[in-house]
Amino acid sequence: MVEVYRARGEAEAQIIKGLLESSGISCLLKSNAAPSVHVFTIDGMGEVVILVREANAEEARELIGGKGNA
Repeated sequence: MVEVYRARGEAEAQIIKGLLESSGISCLLKSNAAPSVHVFTIDGMGEVVILVREANAEEARELIGGKGNA
């Protein structure tokens, strides 16, 4: 699994996950923070990393539009 996007929070990550899965790309979400009701992040604490299989990474990045810092 390789990182293709870093979302600022759970809501953004779920949107990206839906985009990828609707195109047939399975993905995992990984975060070091517990889910929160807060919709903001401080110093990356609420970031959610989106991971896909290496074989799908290029296609996933194209779908996302090259946004994020992966």
